[in-house]
Amino acid sequence: MNPTPHRNSQNRFLQASVLGLLLIASIPADAADNEAAKLTRGTFYQNPLSYSTTRDPDPPKYVRNASELGIDSLLNVKWLDVGLDYRLRYEYRENDLRRAQGGLDQPLLQRTRAYIGIKDILDPFRFAVELQDSRRENSHYVRDNRDVNEFEFIRAYVELYFKDLFGHDAIGNSRPLSIRYGIHNFEFLDRRLLGNNQWRNTANTFQGFHASLGQESSDWQIDLLAVQPLYRSQYNVDRPVEQQWLYGVIGHWRKWSDIVTLEPYYLALSQSAYAGVAERLVHSPGIRAYGIGIVGSTGFDYDSSFTYQFGQNGANKVRAFATTAEIGYTLASNPWKPRLSFFYGYASGDRNPNDKVDNRFERFNGFGRPWSANDYIVYENISTPKVRVEIKPRHNLRVDFGYSYYWLASATDRFSTANNARDRTGRSGNFLGQEFDIRARYTFDPKTEITVGYAHFQSGGFVERQIGRANTNFAYFELSHRFF
Repeated sequence: MNPTPHRNSQNRFLQASVLGLLLIASIPADAADNEAAKLTRGTFYQNPLSYSTTRDPDPPKYVRNASELGIDSLLNVKWLDVGLDYRLRYEYRENDLRRAQGGLDQPLLQRTRAYIGIKDILDPFRFAVELQDSRRENSHYVRDNRDVNEFEFIRAYVELYFKDLFGHDAIGNSRPLSIRYGIHNFEFLDRRLLGNNQWRNTANTFQGFHASLGQESSDWQIDLLAVQPLYRSQYNVDRPVEQQWLYGVIGHWRKWSDIVTLEPYYLALSQSAYAGVAERLVHSPGIRAYGIGIVGSTGFDYDSSFTYQFGQNGANKVRAFATTAEIGYTLASNPWKPRLSFFYGYASGDRNPNDKVDNRFERFNGFGRPWSANDYIVYENISTPKVRVEIKPRHNLRVDFGYSYYWLASATDRFSTANNARDRTGRSGNFLGQEFDIRARYTFDPKTEITVGYAHFQSGGFVERQIGRANTNFAYFELSHRFF
């Protein structure tokens, strides 16, 4: 059975999402503020509990301060951050939809990263450098920059850092000013628009300016971006995507973070015309709200976002939107801490290929996973409900599994991951398929993690008619180790 979502239900969901965000934004400060709890934590920041939306920290989580390495001669060297890690992943892919031809592929992916950062000792001057080497072996497909990007700087910036320029918040955290220029490897919001793509073997990187007012632990923060995405060259130095700029203003309001964290934002993509590529300007205002519940410690958490887009794509107007919503419940009294969540995500697709309006949502540079554990889905022309369960049977073992359905938001627009497959008539339908996935992560020791996973994708009518594959299977084994 190939169920088809109704436009009326999508409109009702959109209205409900906007209304929910407005209601959350109207919570008064005295109803949401709890300074005592924040003072105990030492931070206004709250991690989202929504699935796979926690951003990679800055510096990256594999990095350690030199004073924490257990080396006597480095106990007072607090101005140096260092990191080195290695990841090896074996994949078993049967009939991968991302490839023009099916069959069996068993690639071996290797990723090595090294980081050095200098802070405090030369303030306000700071800098950081991160090198990544990404390789793929044992595959019968031609190498591509999804998996291969050898010996490349993914972070190399200089920074001016003024620690107390904007004073301190109510619990004593300073609000600094940071101005960085160079190559950046960062993540923002829920990672769906701007992410470094930790799952993929290669990273999203940018070149330009990143300024930050405030810091993650303070009650408010504003990030300012003026950067160019870098094209990943497999064997040569990465270069900026020609004539393309990304601008952004991203706010973080954490004053009420025990109930809601608000992240209003504005992103813009400016693309000059070149080599057959049309001039394009896409404005993207939006807001994200997440938290752990409206009334006390109920066990419920939520995460919701809405983005509207307008602008120009060549001779066509841009009119697009996207929205996501997730609600979860954690049974804290159970030793396994099970969390059940329901998610819905929608990003518009081009409704009529023959008119002068482009309705395809611009996905910017977000992650592809966990839209699909197979890495088949991106944040454009998609409508997907999901249910997910996360458990922690042991202190060092985490397991999650889920089920997803996928439709094209517009049957006449493309399925980009499958080599831009498209039926402009819409006669192939819009049902892509359904997916079951399961993953287990085992922390072998504080520096080593082992991950195993499996995903099965059952094709819907569009995939069967346009690509000719009934189903796919994907299994993997991953070993990650940090050296410090």
